[in-house]
Amino acid sequence: MDSAMLEIAGRRVLICASAGTVLAKPGDANDFLAEAWAQEADMLAIPSERLGEDFFDLRSGLAGEVGQKFANYRMPLAIIGDLAQWTARSCAFRDYVREANAGSSLWFVADCAELVAKVSARRN
Repeated sequence: MDSAMLEIAGRRVLICASAGTVLAKPGDANDFLAEAWAQEADMLAIPSERLGEDFFDLRSGLAGEVGQKFANYRMPLAIIGDLAQWTARSCAFRDYVREANAGSSLWFVADCAELVAKVSARRN
């Protein structure tokens, strides 16, 4: 599947393709941000399979650095996918997901339907 632009409650959300460059280090986030800006997106959604394993290990600092970079550039980020294996392994990561989902700059959602619901609820 190629990247796709969705219009959700007046917000342009770029959904990245499932295959492609993996976000494995903080600098890789720049490529994703550049693509979002090139497409004039208001929000970016990255499938979880495009994230390196270090993203799910909070000790690596990758998730925090990436989340902060997107927040600094005011580009909300959603991670789409089943995170059960990662949340089962780490209470810290499970707590991180829960806290991120309470905010507005980084969300973890199971699928596009959950993303649409969350964006729609936040825009009303």
